[in-house]
Amino acid sequence: MKPTARIDLTAAQIDEVVAVFYDKVRHDPTFGPVFADKISDWPSHEVKIAAFWRNAILHERSYSGNPMRKHMQAGTVKDGHFPIWLALFDDVLAAQLSVDVAAGWSALAHRIGVGLRFGLTMDSTDGVPNLR
Repeated sequence: MKPTARIDLTAAQIDEVVAVFYDKVRHDPTFGPVFADKISDWPSHEVKIAAFWRNAILHERSYSGNPMRKHMQAGTVKDGHFPIWLALFDDVLAAQLSVDVAAGWSALAHRIGVGLRFGLTMDSTDGVPNLR
């Protein structure tokens, strides 16, 4: 039996939010240059990220990857990026979805962001935060 979705969303809504969000990212003064250096195939990147969210929200199991490792390997994710990133994501959610659905997805994104931020800014040798 397939688990119930965490949030009342469709795969098409997830795809749309991801597309709108990454359009904003490409034009954002903070993130545009960072991504331009790392992503050359935007359609396949968006497919992968939409699969991540469908896995997290709809339990589709369509995503395979390690976001922590990928962001660590990129080497361009800084501690100060997280609040900006999440605010941009929240703006897209608010514009694209109902208030309740946007709030649910935002809460999930912020929880994931806390874990990712912690993992990317910890110095694994002594446990002291490394705020790059």
